[in-house]
Amino acid sequence: MSSKTEKRAKEILRLLLSHGKASVEELTQLFATSPASIRRDLVRLEERGLVHRTHGGAMLAGQTYEPFRFDASFHVREGRFGPEKQRIAMAAADLVQENETIGFTAGTTTTQVARALRLRNGLHIITNAVNIGMELSSSNGLDTTLTGGCMRWPGAFSLIGPTALEALNVVMMDRVFVGVCGIDPQHGATTIEADEAAVFRAMTRRSKQVIVVADSSKVGMTSPAVICPVTDIDILITDDGISDEAIKTFQRSHVQVLIA
Repeated sequence: MSSKTEKRAKEILRLLLSHGKASVEELTQLFATSPASIRRDLVRLEERGLVHRTHGGAMLAGQTYEPFRFDASFHVREGRFGPEKQRIAMAAADLVQENETIGFTAGTTTTQVARALRLRNGLHIITNAVNIGMELSSSNGLDTTLTGGCMRWPGAFSLIGPTALEALNVVMMDRVFVGVCGIDPQHGATTIEADEAAVFRAMTRRSKQVIVVADSSKVGMTSPAVICPVTDIDILITDDGISDEAIKTFQRSHVQVLIA
């Protein structure tokens, strides 16, 4: 595949990540090329498991790895603030540089960020999320490592326990994207389960940069288990539902706030 074709394929996938679907006619006009070229691009992307071709166009491939698609609880959580999570994911993916080692905690928003990297090359991915590992397994340019551990909660796909913690003791990450149940200027990043928080906390300690990805409904919320204090967070990526006062409060703690 030529560099021009590869670049167009990446742009097609980026468009689908933002909008979910597109027609051949729309893509032909957007990229000023022939319908035949677009169809060949879509065939290649489908062969890589990244898109599904439809009559007259294409849509983003299955929203979770196929065996997980009937897990209603994950789909329900994923659908909440869906457009906001997609925008957050695209903004997060733009921060990632070639040849970096990137960590992902389990979560619906972190899953979206991982999807936005599926056509990237030269990245090493470390995650405790089984679904992220499986979704990225079809990406030839990514080297993906699962922490190991046990899965305790249906629909979470989150590996926890001593095995997961031990695996994280021997790695170092450039950035970790952290999913949360709550992010508060006073109480920091929190989640529901203490065992999961312990793994997430270990990931933040093994990363040069900590990035919390959370839609604005989680800002100001606090859950029982602390992942890390706000002083350990470098960047918060959220949507425009966050208040100006909350932004200023985070900034006073030296947290950069990016609005997607």
